[in-house]
Amino acid sequence: QVQVVESGGGLVQAGDSLRLSCVASGRTSSTCAMGWFRQAPGKEREFVATINWATRSTRYVDSVKGRFTISKDNAKITMYLQMNSLKPDDTAVYYCALRSRVYCLNNLYLRTSDYDVWGQGTQVTVSS
Repeated sequence: QVQVVESGGGLVQAGDSLRLSCVASGRTSSTCAMGWFRQAPGKEREFVATINWATRSTRYVDSVKGRFTISKDNAKITMYLQMNSLKPDDTAVYYCALRSRVYCLNNLYLRTSDYDVWGQGTQVTVSS
């Protein structure tokens, strides 16, 4: 079993920065990719960013390109999301997700259905 736990959310003003963390525990040796998704009230959960665990390749949703940076620490099995120049539209619950497979491909995964393990979410609120 693998578990992931997010942290780092909070209430900030527009233009501020936050760094989210996601720590994985359990049987993490089959981690292929990790990603960040977010869900605003009344909206569907949407893809934000992903990182391939082997290649470190990344992908972002257009709305956060140039402002958010996804990264990872292999030793700590931790993923980060550095969020700069935050906007009120970034307000949402942010979820960490992990894809686990015996054999991993060098792909980037953008769909919620691509991931097997989800965290409980951390609230990010950006005031104008």
